[in-house]
Amino acid sequence: MARQESVILVEFNELSPILMERFMGEGILPNFLRFYQESHVYVTDAAERAPCLDPWIQWVTVHTGLTYDEHQIFHLGEAHKLKSKRIWDLASDAGLPVWVCGSMNSYHTSPLKGFFLPDPWASEVQPEPKELLPYFHFIRMNVLEHTNDRIPLSAADYLKFLSFMVSHGLSVSTIRESVRQLLSEKNGQNNWRRATILDKFQFDVFRNVYRKLKPRFSTFFSNSTAHFQHKYWRHMDPEVFQIKPTQQELAEYKAAIRVGYQEMDKLIGKFLKLAEDGATLVFCTALSQQPCLIYEEQGGKVVYRPNDFEALLKFAGVTAPHSVAPVMAEEFHVRFAKEADAHEAMNRLKALHVAGRSALTVELRDGGVFAGCQFYTTLPADAKLSLKDSEHTVQFFDIFYQLDESLKSGMHHPDGMLWIRKADRSHCVYPAKVPLTSIAPTVLDLLSIPHAKFMRGEPLRFAA
Repeated sequence: MARQESVILVEFNELSPILMERFMGEGILPNFLRFYQESHVYVTDAAERAPCLDPWIQWVTVHTGLTYDEHQIFHLGEAHKLKSKRIWDLASDAGLPVWVCGSMNSYHTSPLKGFFLPDPWASEVQPEPKELLPYFHFIRMNVLEHTNDRIPLSAADYLKFLSFMVSHGLSVSTIRESVRQLLSEKNGQNNWRRATILDKFQFDVFRNVYRKLKPRFSTFFSNSTAHFQHKYWRHMDPEVFQIKPTQQELAEYKAAIRVGYQEMDKLIGKFLKLAEDGATLVFCTALSQQPCLIYEEQGGKVVYRPNDFEALLKFAGVTAPHSVAPVMAEEFHVRFAKEADAHEAMNRLKALHVAGRSALTVELRDGGVFAGCQFYTTLPADAKLSLKDSEHTVQFFDIFYQLDESLKSGMHHPDGMLWIRKADRSHCVYPAKVPLTSIAPTVLDLLSIPHAKFMRGEPLRFAA
């Protein structure tokens, strides 16, 4: 019987081709180097520029083969608005089992033959089957609230998560690394490394489901190193920035990005082992990052977020029943049962000002309000938040906090990496950049599944 083709799509968000070459040259990424030498290697072009150059836009393109102009998904958490089939939908329709593990801005048409775990920022999409809920809830809260002093999880949430992990592949190495991480945080340092522990939990779950389900198509998503690049590029290469980190910051964060790539390298080693069954490994970044220098003249970019959403809404005079769902950085959703309540809340939030300037960007979306603080420069400690045409004020920092003390250091770049490691381990480096729209039809070719009619990208052809 002919071997059934299977594909694992490893999605490491925004890794940089320049840093990858640099770190492989230093000899600290042995598994990436092996992967590279056994792959067909491409540089992808996202074909977008800001404000349309964001991973929650580009990953939709990777999964559907549609350009942004075609899919029109602009915000994180909007994937459910696009009903076009993704790679996993087409594989499932063909009768193949699939396993989607954390892919950004993902959605699926029902029913799906397999497992589906949304990204941690998803608020409109739920995991399937429901046995994934304890894990999804725990990881989501840790990601959304990582800047807060306290993660809003109960003792019951921790017990449910632990029970889930014990029954879904928790490894001795993950236990050991988690304990080591917690011990290292006792002196108030190394908290930033916690994101790499979440990746280890995610891989344990991925591997457990992969071995049980034996999917023909699967994905695995990680954002931790992209997060490090946004925050710590300044500390890695301070000479290219006008605003220099302090010696204390350098001691704490200079190696953060390098550590991120090394952790990704360990994961790649695990995927290489998992693919010993003959699976094709596809490594993709969708886009990349570069040093963020555009805010240096204004003192760097900072971000503010409500430390108490209910206090903010109460001050604005929003009294209608609602729920709040944080998204990423400064952004959040406020949902209402009645559209009229959403309109009123939008107007009240738009009336919030600091020193005569609107405090929030606010828009109606999906019957609710989507908002975020629109100040990106350092505000004075005594800044006042006020209501327009009112003498009612409150201290800005009684309701908002600066997301962290690090200035934005990395920004998006349209170049991305695409390495395809086939069963024959053939190697070729292709000089011409390829569009993201070619990835979906290429993966479908690898699975021997016909392309969807809406996919206009040409599948990649491999050199002999």
